[in-house]
Amino acid sequence: MNDPAYQRLGLPVMASPYAVLRAAVRALHPDTRAVCGFRAARKRFYRQMLCAHAERQATGDSPTG
Repeated sequence: MNDPAYQRLGLPVMASPYAVLRAAVRALHPDTRAVCGFRAARKRFYRQMLCAHAERQATGDSPTG
């Protein structure tokens, strides 16, 4: 788990995937979320956050924050 963007979310290890998505959405600036052209990049960011969280759960890392 070396992704600094995921670490900034400050989620506990046992957070649900839905909680990860909610935190990732809140991490983006509203103007960034509003640009239709960034849709693919936003989806890629959300997927990366979910993958980083799944990796962290699999390794059993301690909580960040």
